[in-house]
Amino acid sequence: MNTSDLVTTLDNQGLDLISFENAFERLEIILEQMNTGTVSLDDSLKLYEEADKLITICSKRLNEAERRIEVLSKNRNGDLSLGVDTQPISQEYKVSS
Repeated sequence: MNTSDLVTTLDNQGLDLISFENAFERLEIILEQMNTGTVSLDDSLKLYEEADKLITICSKRLNEAERRIEVLSKNRNGDLSLGVDTQPISQEYKVSS
């Protein structure tokens, strides 16, 4: 089953089951299709509606990840570690080789 079929299938079952990666991949495919200029108006509207749902999913997943990171960034007293700008302290993620 491709990502488009998955989104259609999940439409009735709840989009919470699709992963961020699958939603983002499908968004890229939709963008490529719409940029070709060969998609009919009706198909463009369907793709736009699908993209809107996928953007909502991606945004939700990113917000959830941010909240989880904030929880993990709390200091031992249970307070969120804040910088001088009163924003949560973050660290650059480095992939070890």
